[in-house]
Amino acid sequence: MTQTGETIAPDRDPNLGNSGGAGNGSHFPPKGEPFFTGINRIGLWSLYIKEVRRFLKVQTQTIWAPAVTTLLFLVIFTVALGRGGREVLGVPFASFIAPGLIMMGMMQNAFANSSFSLLSGKIMGTIIDLLMPPLSEGEMMAGIIAAAVTRAIAVGCTVALAMVLWPGVSLSVEYWWAVIWFGLMGSVLLALLGLLTSIWAEKFDHNAAITNFVIAPLSLLSGTFYVIDKLAPAFQVISRANPFFYMISGFRYGFLGQSDLGEGAEPVVQAAIGVGVLNLVLAVITYKVLKSGWKLKD
Repeated sequence: MTQTGETIAPDRDPNLGNSGGAGNGSHFPPKGEPFFTGINRIGLWSLYIKEVRRFLKVQTQTIWAPAVTTLLFLVIFTVALGRGGREVLGVPFASFIAPGLIMMGMMQNAFANSSFSLLSGKIMGTIIDLLMPPLSEGEMMAGIIAAAVTRAIAVGCTVALAMVLWPGVSLSVEYWWAVIWFGLMGSVLLALLGLLTSIWAEKFDHNAAITNFVIAPLSLLSGTFYVIDKLAPAFQVISRANPFFYMISGFRYGFLGQSDLGEGAEPVVQAAIGVGVLNLVLAVITYKVLKSGWKLKD
């Protein structure tokens, strides 16, 4: 009993003020226990919107420029190699390379978006803005990956719209499941690789090195412009070890109904399962690295 006649609950620290609720014995959780439980939906959505707005503010550079660059590939290769009614897999050459170019543009821009997220914060000293909010490592990873996939889809739709207007290109869809699955899996794969690069890199030169010496060669040598049956046996083995090959061939199968993965739908289904498992393994690795705080909390 106090001098004013008020009774203090024995299980409540009076120094906590009224934050625990009057008379109900509530108090803050012990130190080390999270105050937020479950999924922080507001924080996750806020991070996603922040990442989306970041690339939309410079959409001329992040969406329209990649679309124009990819369209130039189509123009150059169809003019140089597509004349004389040349066909690949039973379709005109322009229709053959169009799905591969769309997939290549989506993957490269998914990597570009996620590889910039944490790296820019480390270089400019604003990484604390991502580490301090009540976001778990999984929520942070999900927000960054989702924004990268959003940019990939935006670029893919823009490229597809431009290609539809190009003479001699047909983008009729045979199997929507293959287009959606391989499009998403390819974007997620490169977004995860970009996030790992963003964690590892200490300056923009490191990011550019991965882009120029890893991502670009794997994209261009993935069967985008040719079928691997035309290659020497040794190069066919190398191509089949390239995960980009399965992404592009599976995506192309969705449009053409055939690919150089093999005869029928069974090889495509096997590739779909394989890329899903690959993304799952890579996601676990990325989560473990992000949770360790390596090169982020040093």
